[in-house]
Amino acid sequence: MAAKIDQRTRRGRHAAYAAFGVQGLSFAALVTRIPEIQKAHRLSDATLALVLLAVPVVAGVGSVLAGALMPRYGSGPVLRISQPLVLLSILAIGVAPGDPALYAATALFGLFVGAVDASMNAQAVTAETRYGKSLLTGFHAIWSATGIVAGLWIALANRVDLGLGTGFAIPAALGLAVTLGSGHRLYPRAMESTGPSGDQLRAAAKRVPWRPIVVIGIAVTCMYIADSATSSYSAKYLKDDLHAAGAVAPLAYVAYQVCMMLSRAGADFVVRAYGAARVVAVGALVGGLGLLAAALAPDPAVAIAGFAVAGLGLAVVVPTSFSAAGRLDPTGLGIAVARVNVFNYAGFVLGAVIAGAVASNLWIAYVVGAALTLVILGTAKGFEPAPLPGADPRTPVAERPVA
Repeated sequence: MAAKIDQRTRRGRHAAYAAFGVQGLSFAALVTRIPEIQKAHRLSDATLALVLLAVPVVAGVGSVLAGALMPRYGSGPVLRISQPLVLLSILAIGVAPGDPALYAATALFGLFVGAVDASMNAQAVTAETRYGKSLLTGFHAIWSATGIVAGLWIALANRVDLGLGTGFAIPAALGLAVTLGSGHRLYPRAMESTGPSGDQLRAAAKRVPWRPIVVIGIAVTCMYIADSATSSYSAKYLKDDLHAAGAVAPLAYVAYQVCMMLSRAGADFVVRAYGAARVVAVGALVGGLGLLAAALAPDPAVAIAGFAVAGLGLAVVVPTSFSAAGRLDPTGLGIAVARVNVFNYAGFVLGAVIAGAVASNLWIAYVVGAALTLVILGTAKGFEPAPLPGADPRTPVAERPVA
């Protein structure tokens, strides 16, 4: 029988949903307007590649810092501080008067995005363990849903030739209203763990193993290499290589996120029935086929369809990785989640390097992404680790029906 869920637990889950929604909105608003940022600041392809490379590098630092702060303060306070700063940094990117200001704002964006990613996923893992059933893909479905909204907004902004600052101000204001209104309902540190401190906390952190996390992390890295090329360069790929109109170019990311959302909306039920390993394996194969189709596309319509199929398959990798991390964390404080999240940025860094190196032939980046889905397939079994003593065993693999 499922455990009784109190009102505080439900409010925490809903606040975590809001955090994922705000993050999806802000991230998509930025990446779908990269071609316009490049044009406004007259950035060469090489300079743009360096800027996009710097974001995940700095974000990795932010994730590590969040991982250090969460055991002491909890993921809720880290998230409440860092998420509004992400939104303000996006607005700063939009109004940056010159290249130095753009680089500084972009670095701040990366730092705070890393902290948000780690802390919001720690909140989602807390919700999952308290409910005792698979929930992670649902949180990421919300991220995709708001990303779709942002992508459509940017398509409209491009069509009416809206300025960068104005285009970013709308999603930033909406995101600030949501995060400031819901942040106080996030799970407190007391609900994330039993509250070890001092030597007990440090000893517990040492029990979080690296070896199974690295296996999961390899798959996450491969997924994010493909995702980085899609998120950061799909609009540029359609506009420059396939000669799509400015209002059409963001639709590749929109299609990618639409199918991610649809996949994640139902993936929790599939994971409960068949297990994370099978779901990840099938997702890797589907994602690889979609990326290959996008790489070989003769026109924007086929490329958009390919990115849609890629999103359908790749969507399951990240949320199931965080579920697996929850089974490997005897502290209950999100330490394993933060470690897995570092591989997110390793993938984004490598993806930025690959895409930047082939900026004049971006189809190569998608062929590489398709090939790397075979690595995800090979690591799929690592998504069903046995829970460590002290970790919450309710984080599901393919077990009991859920009431």
